[in-house]
Amino acid sequence: MQKLAIQGGIPLRGEVRISGAKNAALPIMCAGLLTAETLRLSNLPDLHDVGTMRKLLQQMGVAAGYASNEITFNGGNVANWEAPYDMVKTMRAAILVLGPLVARFGEARVSLPGGCAIGSRPVDLHIKGLQAMGADIRIEHGYIHAKARRLKGARIFFDIVSVTGTENLMMAGALADGVTVLENAAREPEVVDLANCLRAMGAKISGDGTDTVTITGVEKLNGATHRIMPDRIESGTFLVAAAATGGSITLRETRADILETVLEKLTEAGAQIKVAGDTIHLEMKGRPKAVNVRTAPHPAFPTDMQAQFMALNCIAAGSAMVVETIFENRFMHVQELRRLGAQIDVEGNTSVVRGVEHLEGATVMATDLRASACLVIAGLVAQGETVIDRIYHLDRGYEHIEAKLEKLGANIRRLK
Repeated sequence: MQKLAIQGGIPLRGEVRISGAKNAALPIMCAGLLTAETLRLSNLPDLHDVGTMRKLLQQMGVAAGYASNEITFNGGNVANWEAPYDMVKTMRAAILVLGPLVARFGEARVSLPGGCAIGSRPVDLHIKGLQAMGADIRIEHGYIHAKARRLKGARIFFDIVSVTGTENLMMAGALADGVTVLENAAREPEVVDLANCLRAMGAKISGDGTDTVTITGVEKLNGATHRIMPDRIESGTFLVAAAATGGSITLRETRADILETVLEKLTEAGAQIKVAGDTIHLEMKGRPKAVNVRTAPHPAFPTDMQAQFMALNCIAAGSAMVVETIFENRFMHVQELRRLGAQIDVEGNTSVVRGVEHLEGATVMATDLRASACLVIAGLVAQGETVIDRIYHLDRGYEHIEAKLEKLGANIRRLK
């Protein structure tokens, strides 16, 4: 099992290019199932989850090819409508093939995804939505088996905001008969990116980016070319790492408009931020100030940045409260931060972090994707060496993270 070894205490300096967003790439790849024509995608990140999704689509019969920095998907010969457990168990986003398969082929068999380390991610919203659109769904031997001659447009209200639920039903509605209205829909930028791709394929979608999305079904979708949006969580992670280490970095090929709450919190922590076009420059002089964080669905503070800001607060001046409202088990990095000398108290969904002058290197274990990023940031500021075990989580969501950090001056290496 691979590990990362970090010698801390070096401010990050330089430029880094931001990769395409994993959380936009995965649903957009699934959109290739909606058409028999070719979908060309650029800025697709080189991540483990992206590779798993590509293998899943190829197993179904989707042809995948590479040409001039683009990946093409052609669903003209899809003959297998099943997503098996051995793939779904490693990547919960595989549930996103359910809507497209039922919409285009009238049938899908998708494994239930099983448990998730950071908390409950129920699929009942996907199932109820498809049932409202006329699908007959049965749960058999751990699989969701859905059938429908042709889905019908429906008005669907989400009890809780669900990003993948919104995406799945938006894709299903694109080929349904009639109008589908999604209420209390997710407003994340990645949902908008999927809608932009679907519109390029001929879908009729409006309201994406708001809590009410309207989809008017069409008979068929065509091929298209689409560039995946930049990863706002990778952008935020590098900015927090620079702020925590007292560095000065410039992000290239990113977007400030999808990072507003993160940039506000970094400014509150004392960082100087300048935005120009697709670049963001951050400089931190002196010790950061502690900042309170409360996660909530977009456009509020993203849960995927909570752990990184907790690492920043560990060495900040003052105390801060971190409140997690999305996932019930998303404080598993706290125990590992304590091993580095952090002072954190947890009660329910609230953590109180009292900043210390410095952390001390130790061996820690990553428990999930964003906890891994949190521990990397903590290792970058800690005195001595920090060794992070189980870093396969990082490779699911950060493209070549140690190479990018090395370019910024970090003393980091991968141990095999």
